Amino acid sequence: MNTACRMESSGKRDHIQVTQATADLLKEAGFARWLIPRSSTILVKGKGEMQTYWVRKAKEPVAKGCDLKSATSLTVDETIESDGAESTGGSSSECGLDAEGIHALRKTERLVEWDVAVLTSLLQQIIASRGGFVNDITVLSTEEMSIGTNGTVLEEFTPIIPMKRFEVEDLQQRKQPSAIEIGETVICQLRGYLSNVASMYKDNPFHNFEHANHVTASVKKLLARIVNTDKINGLAKENNRSIVKANGVDLVDLAGHSYGITSDPLTQFSVVFSAIIHDIDHPGVPNSQLVKEDTRSAQIYKMKSVAEQNSVELAWDMLMQDEYEDLRACIYQTKEDLHRFRQLVVNTVMATDIVDKELQTLRKARWETAFSENTIIDPSGKTTKESETDQENRKATIVIEHLIQASDVAHTMQHWHIYKSWNEKYFMECYEAYQQGRADSDPSEDWYKGEIGFFDFFVLPLAKKLQSCGVFGVSSDEYLNYAMANREEWVREGEPLVKEYLAKYDRQQQQQGGTSKLTSYA
Repeated sequence: MNTACRMESSGKRDHIQVTQATADLLKEAGFARWLIPRSSTILVKGKGEMQTYWVRKAKEPVAKGCDLKSATSLTVDETIESDGAESTGGSSSECGLDAEGIHALRKTERLVEWDVAVLTSLLQQIIASRGGFVNDITVLSTEEMSIGTNGTVLEEFTPIIPMKRFEVEDLQQRKQPSAIEIGETVICQLRGYLSNVASMYKDNPFHNFEHANHVTASVKKLLARIVNTDKINGLAKENNRSIVKANGVDLVDLAGHSYGITSDPLTQFSVVFSAIIHDIDHPGVPNSQLVKEDTRSAQIYKMKSVAEQNSVELAWDMLMQDEYEDLRACIYQTKEDLHRFRQLVVNTVMATDIVDKELQTLRKARWETAFSENTIIDPSGKTTKESETDQENRKATIVIEHLIQASDVAHTMQHWHIYKSWNEKYFMECYEAYQQGRADSDPSEDWYKGEIGFFDFFVLPLAKKLQSCGVFGVSSDEYLNYAMANREEWVREGEPLVKEYLAKYDRQQQQQGGTSKLTSYA
């Protein structure tokens, strides 16, 4: 009672103040960045001086003065490494952060602003594709509330998502995206939403907000490099085959692009959105450990794809809040588009569970079906011919799944120094879990051989699928070549690198005053 009274009397309007005990719980949960130590202690009767903390506001202005057009032209690596953006949180003395904390805060702000720019551009395309209008969506409120109430997220998964199909008249009414004004209200809602998303990522070495943006950058790159593989117009409805031009754009070429993935801005937005939110609240341990610990989330999600389902639910529930209604109205205007957006998010995020063997087997079968000779084999073994529309939808759905999978492990298919950096981060995360008693075995003992197996049985086959589907043009060759080169380099350099990882972890423990249980790596 004394503590509560003293905190109340020393508090500030519109500020949340927490005790050291609460701060310790937040730190343990991976949310240390939420905390700002007060510059002065408070005096509590019977307890003496006490350190308290302010909880950082997630919706404070981000990257003041940032130009959205210039931001969207940057790569995510340029955004992360940029030193020019100034923090709006003030100096380290003003906000109670050390230099490392200030750097992390500024990096997060830059990443949020980059995400704002990328999604704003896609929102312009969505609005342009429906003729430039954005109407009130209050009529959809009941439908919005009903989504996700009839089972788990994984149970919503579907093997075929119907892609948007357009009449030629629909394509003719499209506006130029550059002419669409999103408006400051929607921009502020988007920025607020993404800032909250960033705050819901834990301070894991690997599964963090920076990783989410690395995945997003790869998704953006692959979407931009999709090429037209369709022999006919796979998107326009079948009774409209005439070639029509509007504003100098070949509308049939636009409609028949890439199994319908890039011709529909809502599909692109959904995949990029999914990349940003796919690891929200990731606990820093695999699903198998959550199942073993019989956590509450594991029970809720029936011991399957626990982290992935949790991320979808947290991100979706937040988006459905009243304060983001204008943002949602830009994303969808109809019941059909609402459900398609939800389905794309569910399928895309669920595809990032690459460890579950059952899901992987089903995914492999769907790929083989999609890229077979347009035939379907039913449970009885009977072979039937698939319709052109179903074939295109099936291909689009499975290509999206593999696109996000490739992006989720994009570091394995990029320059060696990028791969090495992210590999070290993932090792540190797994090793920290082991030190905390949340892993059965020391990951350092099998890390070298395990990476070779990961390349041989997942990364290289995935890169070859990207190449064989013919959708991603030269990018698929680039990804495969980097993957093969990184495997070869790891075979040569992997063992001494693991020793370096262990030594670095040991140094970090000593600097933090902790004790390390490091064992020698043989």
